[in-house]
Amino acid sequence: MLRKTLFSLLTLASLAFGSGTAAAIGEDDFLPPEQAFTYQVSATPSEVTVQWKATSGYYLYKKRMGLASSTAGVTVGDPVYPKGEIHNDDYFGEQEIFRGDFKVTAPLTGAKPGDTVALKLKWQGCADAGLCYPPSVWDATVKVAGTPAATTADKVFKDPGLEVTGDDEYLDPDVAFVLTSEAQSVNTVELNWRIADGYYLYKERIKLAPADAARPVGAIVLPKGEAHHDEYFGDQEIYRGSLDGTFSVPPGAKTVDVNVTYQGCADAGLCYPPITKTLSVSLEGAPTTVSTSNASNGGYVSEQDSFTAKLSGNLLVVIALAYLGGLLMAFTPCVLPMVPILTGIIAGSGENTTTKRGFLLALSYVAGIAVIYTLMGVIAAYIGSGVNLQAIFNQPKILIPFIVLFLVLASSMFGAFTIQMPSFIQTRLSDASNQQRAGTFVGVGVMGALSALIVSACVAPVLIGALTFIAQTGNALRGGVAMLAISIGMGTPLLLVGASAGALLPKAGAWMDTIKNLFGVMFMAVAAWLLSRMVTNWVVMLIWAIPVLIGAWILWRGFKQGSNARVVARTLAVALTAYGAVLLIGAKLGSSNPLAPLQAQGQQKYLEFKRIKTVADLEREVAAASQAGRSVMLDFYADWCVSCKEMEHNTFTEADVQGALSNTTLLQADVTANDEQDRELLKHFGIFGPPTIAFYGADGTERRNFRVVGFMKAAEFAAVVRQAVAAPSPPAT
Repeated sequence: MLRKTLFSLLTLASLAFGSGTAAAIGEDDFLPPEQAFTYQVSATPSEVTVQWKATSGYYLYKKRMGLASSTAGVTVGDPVYPKGEIHNDDYFGEQEIFRGDFKVTAPLTGAKPGDTVALKLKWQGCADAGLCYPPSVWDATVKVAGTPAATTADKVFKDPGLEVTGDDEYLDPDVAFVLTSEAQSVNTVELNWRIADGYYLYKERIKLAPADAARPVGAIVLPKGEAHHDEYFGDQEIYRGSLDGTFSVPPGAKTVDVNVTYQGCADAGLCYPPITKTLSVSLEGAPTTVSTSNASNGGYVSEQDSFTAKLSGNLLVVIALAYLGGLLMAFTPCVLPMVPILTGIIAGSGENTTTKRGFLLALSYVAGIAVIYTLMGVIAAYIGSGVNLQAIFNQPKILIPFIVLFLVLASSMFGAFTIQMPSFIQTRLSDASNQQRAGTFVGVGVMGALSALIVSACVAPVLIGALTFIAQTGNALRGGVAMLAISIGMGTPLLLVGASAGALLPKAGAWMDTIKNLFGVMFMAVAAWLLSRMVTNWVVMLIWAIPVLIGAWILWRGFKQGSNARVVARTLAVALTAYGAVLLIGAKLGSSNPLAPLQAQGQQKYLEFKRIKTVADLEREVAAASQAGRSVMLDFYADWCVSCKEMEHNTFTEADVQGALSNTTLLQADVTANDEQDRELLKHFGIFGPPTIAFYGADGTERRNFRVVGFMKAAEFAAVVRQAVAAPSPPAT
């Protein structure tokens, strides 16, 4: 009778929840729920585990499962489920379901070893044949373990040289090693193990991996352990008492799910098998300051992460640090081209340029830079790392008009247009040139803004640190102030150039024409520098040879006969002529580096990268490298990125760097096009542009705290590589 009643209820439920086919199936074709779904419950003072088994042809809905305590004073926390199977349900839509064996764990508080805890298990499932069981709650009880069942060989192994009198001598592993987690900041999580007296953990057997491969995390950073000689594992580092480890989280994450594996032993001779826990850590409400504990325990903290951490401090200190960072950026190859642009503008403003006017023109130029950098900060606050303005403004369709503009400005410095163009085109070009000579402050400010986007097309740790802070916190005000301070720091040398140019430029005389012609050569050099981003190989050498040889010609014929200036100018002219000849010879040899023109491609060993385009490409290559026991270096590159080419020619070619990368798969993402796939890849990493270099260990996990942003010299980079791609620990046995 009971079975008949049960089947009637199930049939009604199937009509409500199932596919409608159950009515045509006999009652004996379906299992009673207690046979379709079985479970076993175990518990420690800190955790309860339910081992479910769904019979073949049956499944359970994740969203309709639950676990709670019905014992006063005992609380069950939020359950942690494994990743299920996606199932399209006729009535419930897309659902996550579980089949076969799976384990659900949940934190347990208020229970002591030996206590019996009453539990409520909520569930609902279906049969593939069409029957859906009604939502149900089962009562269960579990005795909280105080000791492990150490007699089973697959549970633990014991040192055969020690006599063990009974299992009661050993603690349950969840009691011997209590693991907790806490978000230290929005991008740093701390793991803590409380280790019972007489027990220890092996450092080499502590592993961290993301629960979802699509949401990577940084490598775990651990302090130096205690030296210990193990009869089976040899010399080891171990931890006793308490252990703190940290790992980094990609910017913008709200939660992080990780699998933590560890293994330990008792001094009395019992060694536990490897234990894996799945932890879910919420980053909501976590402080924005990045933990600096990595530095104290020997871990590496990247320059950009260190600067990001400082931005949460006193605002005056933030302004000072940002200003100093911007001042250092001013002397990088990415920013130096602004100097000839500004001096050329001042020189083109007329013979009566005063110190005051030169300074004000420079101030307008720097103000344009400041507007762009502050705007970048505000955009980052609202949309994160999804838009790269410099990438947008360094496309050929944008660069070519500006190359033409700089050539027009150069021709104005030479005094005439030697090529006759149609009158309407020549009139417009002349108007543009004359407007620039007039030195209007608004026009100079616009030129400064465009220079920030086009000429200074690179990133640096201080800039990325500020943008990362803004993207993570959404603090547009503080971020905007930091970006403003950075831009003023970058512009300080330009202000000095502006004031000095006004003081040093000759006010009248024939040699003023020579000076202006030299500024025209500077404009040509800027045009060549922009054009070199769009061409390759020996063509670059020819492009650079043109302004060099024209500059030599101007110096040779300039200045008065017998003057000291003429002697200096002709000496420089000879040097430039020699350099121009070397550039032409380098072009013949196939060289592409103007700083090393006689070094042909075959004479210098360059790194060979495999290009990737999408996140899927990356995941495939990282997985393949991990299977082969190799680490991975991913280089973000763009043709318009000056520091990328510095790294390519000056850092990657060094034997020390190449030796450090000998067991590393080299990947490169060329984001020159800045298309949708490029933006998606940049967004996946939460970065703002090249040059950025990411490392993966041989375990397939990114070591985020080792990211390199901007140019880094070979010796320093090799040291970072050795730490970042250090061989992973052998698997626990």
